[in-house]
Amino acid sequence: MAEEEEESELSEKQKVEIAKWFLLNSPPGEIQYVAKDVKSILNDDGVFNEAASEAFPLYNKSHFIVLPMPDRSGDVLVTSFGELEDNAFLDPRTAQVAIVDHVKQVCEVVRPALDEELASAYIEEFRFSLDAEILKYVEEVYPKGVCSVYCVNGKDAEGPGFDFELAVVISASRHSPQNFCNGSWCSVWNIDFKDEQQTVEVKGKLQVGAHYFEEGNVQLDTKHECKDATLFQAPEDCALAISSIIRHHETEYLASLEASYLNLPDSTFKDLRRKLPVTRTLFPWHNTLQFSLTRDISKELGIGK
Repeated sequence: MAEEEEESELSEKQKVEIAKWFLLNSPPGEIQYVAKDVKSILNDDGVFNEAASEAFPLYNKSHFIVLPMPDRSGDVLVTSFGELEDNAFLDPRTAQVAIVDHVKQVCEVVRPALDEELASAYIEEFRFSLDAEILKYVEEVYPKGVCSVYCVNGKDAEGPGFDFELAVVISASRHSPQNFCNGSWCSVWNIDFKDEQQTVEVKGKLQVGAHYFEEGNVQLDTKHECKDATLFQAPEDCALAISSIIRHHETEYLASLEASYLNLPDSTFKDLRRKLPVTRTLFPWHNTLQFSLTRDISKELGIGK
């Protein structure tokens, strides 16, 4: 019997993988709560620390978490687009690099970005103009939303004649655990500037997550992709056109989500119910007296006398 128990014991590697799965699948803004429970269940600091060191960086980057800089000069988005090293992230707007503690989810140190870490002056014109327009849009539409524009390809281009790519990242969240709900909006827009064709291709990926857990556990995890295009113009004109495209597609997607919520009671929830009871016969609401339970209750209460 002792040998069977010994054989069924999970290895440390298995425990790490299981712990990582729970951490990575934490709802928006709740990984610290999940980590506390996972650590308690494991009762092994070594296993937990290994799992946390692998899971937290992936979780932080996939959820685009926002961390305030210690000098209060702004916020840094933790995203793979701005990642320079394992724990260093570029903030193009302030030209600074934030050193992040992934497990504690805090920004520890900020340093000026090096010249080689920034885009060329030509690319910066496009990046700066687009960042200004997206910032206006986010401040108008997303309460507590944060955005950033990165150059992900061709950042060394010195003038016309080269292709390059920018990425717009928008992150907005609302965490209210005291009211048993948390939610987040994350969108990424890849902007591909094609010099030869004089076109700008726009591809978007939108992700919305929500978790309600008052006397239950209801989660929403939805994703949407879209694409569009515009003309390659001057930096200011490109910025206006691209921000209009982003506004249009995000507004359209939000409207579709709201419409689906309105249809939940009449469609989705009804589809979840069994069409027929196990007897394969519709319940006769017009004549319930045929059931013995109804007759017994009526008799006890003196109904019908």
